[in-house]
This record gives sequence, C-alpha cells and structure tokens, in this order.
Amino acid sequence: MFYWGKPQFFGVRAAAANIGHSVGSYTVEEFRSDHPQFFNAEGDFLGSRSMLEQIVQMANAAIQPDKWLDSWRYAAGLYVAHYVTLSLRSYAESNETPQQAAASGALVGMVKSATLGDASVSYDTSAITAGTEDWGDLNATTYGQMLANRAKLVGMGGTLVL
Repeated sequence: MFYWGKPQFFGVRAAAANIGHSVGSYTVEEFRSDHPQFFNAEGDFLGSRSMLEQIVQMANAAIQPDKWLDSWRYAAGLYVAHYVTLSLRSYAESNETPQQAAASGALVGMVKSATLGDASVSYDTSAITAGTEDWGDLNATTYGQMLANRAKLVGMGGTLVL
C-alpha cells in the first residue's frame, strides 16, 4: 500500500515528469533590443502596441525559463518575433471593405509555379517545413522555424510520468 501523504513524495510526480511551471519575465524593451527590425528609427513599434504586449505575455507563459536555461531569452525573442510577424502580415490601419479585411489574413507560402497569361501562381511550403511538419504555425516564419528547431533540442531530455 502506498501512502502519498508523506512529505518526501510531494512534487515527485511533477519533478519526474519534467514539467515546469515557471513564468518568464521577457519585456517589450528586451524585444526592441533583440529585434530592432520591428521598430522605426524613433523606437516605436510598427504595429499595434497592445498586440505586442499580449504576445510578450504569451511568450512569458509558453517559454519556460527552467526548461530553456541560458537559451531562454533567445527563445522568448523568437516566439515574440514569430507571432509579431504573423500579426504584421495582416496589419492594416483600416480597411474600406470586408474583402480587404479578409484578404489581410490570406495564407502565403513559397511560390511553386507561376504563369503570366491569365496570371496563375501556386505555392509550396513543403521545402521549408520538412522536419517540423507537426509544429503548426511555427513553420509560417523563419523565427518560428528557428524556435521549433531549438525546441526539439531543448525537449530531447527524458520525461517520466508516474
């Protein structure tokens, strides 16, 4: 018979499972320092500031410092850069029609083929997503692909769930 009320067993399951609960402290200022390409010469963010702040909060919850260790700031920056890029792809000050608003969210990949007569273009993303097929939207930007590849290395450690 097992008695789990003993203090020496508290947290054993979580520790053995290698599941952390730490929260990061990445900031908009650190992002500006790490990725200045998203800011103008005056230091203003090129998109919605409130969206940037929400993405930074998501990064702090998703990229756990106790898992990434010394690579944590790099990973948090890649996370923010990835989602900011996706956000900026659909950013517009305003739109005049519903069609314009809908077009701002269009999915775009690598050009596979193009013709000039009757203008036809087809896209192929398989060349850039090989190796991270199951990583969802992280394949949509270079930042996301770098994050996914680093995450595969960080996640290589063993996990045991009792």
